[in-house]
Amino acid sequence: THADWQRLAGDLTFETRAFVDDAFVAAVSGETFATVNPATGETLAEVASCDAADAEVAVAAARRAFAEGGWSRRAPGERKAVLLRLAALMEQHKNELALLDTLDMGKPIASSLGDMAGAIGCLRHHAESIDKLYGEVAPTGEDA
Repeated sequence: THADWQRLAGDLTFETRAFVDDAFVAAVSGETFATVNPATGETLAEVASCDAADAEVAVAAARRAFAEGGWSRRAPGERKAVLLRLAALMEQHKNELALLDTLDMGKPIASSLGDMAGAIGCLRHHAESIDKLYGEVAPTGEDA
């Protein structure tokens, strides 16, 4: 009901820092900006205002992570399990995620729930493709 969604909205908390190198961090500049609910004009949170310096830090971390191979050299079956777990977590928290989108974008909750269903389905599709599209990704370990 509308009251249920309002109650859930009142219980939401927001992580406002950027996620870089496996940690939440403030913007390099320390600056933030207000993210505003367009339906009410209410400030939802002050979010890290990332810029080119933050992008450079994130790209360097991503390159380092790729080279270390924790994901890039992980066996396809293991990647599949991780992506399916992510999809399951998204499914478990779909109402909260959809509500965050609705509050931030000002669109109807039904639309946000539909977007969540599409995102979860897309993630599951790609996870399941990992060990089925042999011409593109072989179901082998990093040594093959």
